[in-house]
Amino acid sequence: MLNGVKKNPRVSAKDLQKSLAHANIFVDTSTIRKTLNKNGVHGGTPRRKPLLSKKNIAAHLKFAKEHLDDPQHYWQNILWTGETKIELFGKNTQHYVWRKKGTLHQHQNLIPTVKHGGGSIMVWGCFAASGPGRIVVIDEKTNSRVYQDILQENVRPSVRQMKLRRGWVMQQDNDPKHTSNSTKEWLQQNKIRLLEWPSQSPDLNPIEMLWHDLKRAIHTRHPKNMVTLKQFCEEEWSKITPDRCAGLICNYRKCMVEVIAAKGGSTSY
Repeated sequence: MLNGVKKNPRVSAKDLQKSLAHANIFVDTSTIRKTLNKNGVHGGTPRRKPLLSKKNIAAHLKFAKEHLDDPQHYWQNILWTGETKIELFGKNTQHYVWRKKGTLHQHQNLIPTVKHGGGSIMVWGCFAASGPGRIVVIDEKTNSRVYQDILQENVRPSVRQMKLRRGWVMQQDNDPKHTSNSTKEWLQQNKIRLLEWPSQSPDLNPIEMLWHDLKRAIHTRHPKNMVTLKQFCEEEWSKITPDRCAGLICNYRKCMVEVIAAKGGSTSY
């Protein structure tokens, strides 16, 4: 039984029951669960994380090592940005996985995700240690031009709103529209300095924590249609406190430590 779970953490108790029956061992599924629990293996919903290649893992680790000892004031002067998909009714499909304590983020216990896979509304937002910046509901398919328009209208007003110091740096991921030649040229013309960023690294971006807060707050209000979904999105973003943002950046060094401990793999962030 334990070997079956070790080989395939996503096997169900019912499948284990059938497998044991072939060996003339007949037990209830409740007995199987109790036995696994006694041996320190518990069922739970697997986390969704991007699938990391060896190249991604190496870049992940390199970033963490290079920035491990950066002073706190460096992180406080970064404009963190990101995009996320917000679904009208949230995730309905549940999965189950058997795992031991402390193995939540091991590869076999994760569900790899693909960025921007279908669905409801897309939003762009930004924040700094001093508080949330602007948020934008994207009403059209994003390309380099649309992305540049978003930056044009929202980056500097957010920087002023959050009172970032001279020499501030903007973080963005490596989405193709962010790294296209036209966007690179636009950033250069507008004198926006970028934080060098490893691909497939949402757990290095503290805005992911704010997206989690935002989605939970929105779905607690049970939006009934796209109009209320957009309305709640803007309202709940405005409720994010400066203290919440400051706390994320205050603890950012811990993220570097976790990445190094995981040898560049997925972390709890």
